[in-house]
Amino acid sequence: MNPKKIKWEEIFTGLEIFMKNQAKPSISLIAEINNDPYRVLFSTIISLRTRDEVTITASSRLFEAAPNLESLAKLTEENVAQLIYPAAFYRNKSASILKCAAILQAEYNGKVPGDRELLLKLPGVGRKTANLTLNLGFGVNAICVDTHVHRISNRMGWVTTGAPEATEAALEIILPENYWIPLNEMLVSYGQKICTPLSPRCSICGVTKHCRRIGVERSR
Repeated sequence: MNPKKIKWEEIFTGLEIFMKNQAKPSISLIAEINNDPYRVLFSTIISLRTRDEVTITASSRLFEAAPNLESLAKLTEENVAQLIYPAAFYRNKSASILKCAAILQAEYNGKVPGDRELLLKLPGVGRKTANLTLNLGFGVNAICVDTHVHRISNRMGWVTTGAPEATEAALEIILPENYWIPLNEMLVSYGQKICTPLSPRCSICGVTKHCRRIGVERSR
């Protein structure tokens, strides 16, 4: 698809209409209450491969026990594991969380850095986590690509890529920067409810006229 022919404003208007009746993803809800980069970073680590409702409750328990980096660094791995259970891979995440806390205390004056490359050096932090921290913790424009953003971007015909990192790079070229932050929030919800991996709900999709339906063999 010719990027110049993509009607971004119409597409995002359609997505915004859908979002009015939907709960936002867990990290967006957490950031609305407190957009502290500390909370955004560690709740995003907890959220990986974890349902939204579990992420919210697990993050709330962790931040009640450790409202800042200083208090977090005093916890043990077992403490953190118990607080974030039943998040997926909660024991591995508890180890990563405490390693991150120790590094941030020792090397960054107890603050989460607002720089992607520095964030990527932290244990358990990949591009999705780094970019979402920049988005919701610092208000920095960055494209956060998870499985939903990757799938829908290719299905709509915006990009032709084989991996999320390639999707991020391709979208940076064609997507107007004012849509970089809302992209993830909107497509995560849309991918969960409408543009599902198998048999997407094309009959009720608000942006179907803009979609090339690449790879869609069956829909509802």
